[in-house]
Amino acid sequence: MSSDFATCDLCDAHKNDSDGAFRVLPPGLRDFGGRRRFSGAVVTVKCHEDNSLVKAAVDSPGQGRVLVVDGGGSLRRALVGGNLGAAAARNGWAGVVVDGAVRDVAELAACDVGIRALATMPLPTEKRNQGQADVPVTIQGVIVRPGEWLYADEDGIVVMPQPA
Repeated sequence: MSSDFATCDLCDAHKNDSDGAFRVLPPGLRDFGGRRRFSGAVVTVKCHEDNSLVKAAVDSPGQGRVLVVDGGGSLRRALVGGNLGAAAARNGWAGVVVDGAVRDVAELAACDVGIRALATMPLPTEKRNQGQADVPVTIQGVIVRPGEWLYADEDGIVVMPQPA
């Protein structure tokens, strides 16, 4: 995972693209992890108030990838907390982007992994083993596909088909 990029520079380079391959996630995803800037190939999970598949993903080798979690924007349950943040860091994930809520904010800040989410919510999820992995997901209205590349820094998050 290289931190030698700037999302503003990537946007400058792709500002005239009209094919929709280069996408910018809307503002609103807050920074919760110990790593402010991260990038990597995308792995996806789509789930609703059940983080069973999120746990399975961060418990597996991350290999410098970024887990993108489509939680449908729900703020009723936290999809990532301190234990999952620590697992993501321990297993080599570059980052986790959650269209939903997280919890254990102080623990997440101590994890050497990028974590972005909409908000905090102390309630945990139910474990029903429901959801889908490795499918196209929608994060705040923007489609993100497995295998694409995500770049996140202090200015924002961009997604593109290949590494920059």
